[in-house]
Amino acid sequence: MDDKTGKLKLHGFNNLTKTLSFNIYDICYAKTPAQVKEYIEYIDEAYNAERLTQILTDVSNIIGANILNIAHQDYDPQGASVTMLISEESVGAEEISNTEEPGPLPDAVVAHLDKSHITVHTYPESHPENGISTFRADIDVSTCGRVSPLKALNYLIHSFDSDIVTMDYRVRGFTRDVSGGKLFIDHDINSIQNYISDDTKEKYQMIDVNVYQENIFHTKMLLNEHNLNNYLFGISVDDLSAEEQETINENLQKEMMEIYYGRNMT
Repeated sequence: MDDKTGKLKLHGFNNLTKTLSFNIYDICYAKTPAQVKEYIEYIDEAYNAERLTQILTDVSNIIGANILNIAHQDYDPQGASVTMLISEESVGAEEISNTEEPGPLPDAVVAHLDKSHITVHTYPESHPENGISTFRADIDVSTCGRVSPLKALNYLIHSFDSDIVTMDYRVRGFTRDVSGGKLFIDHDINSIQNYISDDTKEKYQMIDVNVYQENIFHTKMLLNEHNLNNYLFGISVDDLSAEEQETINENLQKEMMEIYYGRNMT
């Protein structure tokens, strides 16, 4: 199955489908109409279709894909979607590596890809009762071939200022080696965390939930430190009483913990 270089010898094209689902949550406080307006302006600037298209273009470069088609749309009052259809690119002199280590920020990685796709959808949400607004962006990178979309993960994490990140990675289907044996995964993986750089690991607490026999891997991240000024729109901490600061902090923390653990907390 392996040659002297340690490479897998396959019969025909690599038919494995590798999918990375990457979700980020950005929490903030915007209570008054003026604060909500500033929050929407921030969302429109930070997460508009043009910027998201550039991020996905960079992801395509990292995994060595040719972009066949781009569809993008901004929504009113906020939110955006981008979908890219990507195709394979010829392998050049550079070698493909699926080792468990952080990917580039970004450098081109040349890869074989069949027709695959990259998508992003955003979901701004708020509630007037406590002034908490939660922005979610969902990114899916699906590839067929040798390179894993996990190589784009390090770049994606560094592209967003996220309070919470959830990641799911799954390898589906099978390919065959030259002797006819089935391969249900073609690279070693113990944890998604091994594809994340050390500086990110220091900033977040992380939990893994993996089903190794099914080639399903799940990691979620929660930011360790929170500066209240980073969550306010239209006001600063100095404009708030100590009691107001405490209430807002409690609401922000409650929102984050509920999202991180996936359950309501009273």
